[in-house]
Amino acid sequence: YEEIYPPSLSDLVHICDGAYNDREILKMEVSILKTLKYNMTVPSAHVFLVRYLKAGHASRRIVQYASYILDSTLQHYGLLEYLPSQLAAAAVMIARAKEQRHTWSPTLLKYTSYVEEDVIPVARTILSCMKGRGNHVDAVER
Repeated sequence: YEEIYPPSLSDLVHICDGAYNDREILKMEVSILKTLKYNMTVPSAHVFLVRYLKAGHASRRIVQYASYILDSTLQHYGLLEYLPSQLAAAAVMIARAKEQRHTWSPTLLKYTSYVEEDVIPVARTILSCMKGRGNHVDAVER
């Protein structure tokens, strides 16, 4: 997804077998970036989840459970109607409830911009999807 060690310009010239020189590659890179208006990626639900868990001072169990819940949303086509940030917020809410913590907090409201009443329907939908598919969380609960 994101290159940790991007190829050097000389590597790119080599990959192209000399069809393009370094100046031509850089010129094309600038052209592509301008065409895309530098919008090369969108935040995924996982990016939001990490932020929300950090803001909510999540325990290790909450982190693991919320991650499992969010990952399971990828298997349900019907959840595509929700924004990635909504799915992440709902995963946090479900995990906090599972660990008998307050499901929402002023800090989560600040960092998510979602009030609890907005997250509850998304959480219910996720739980309904998980129940309908027979997802078991025995391994997560251990």
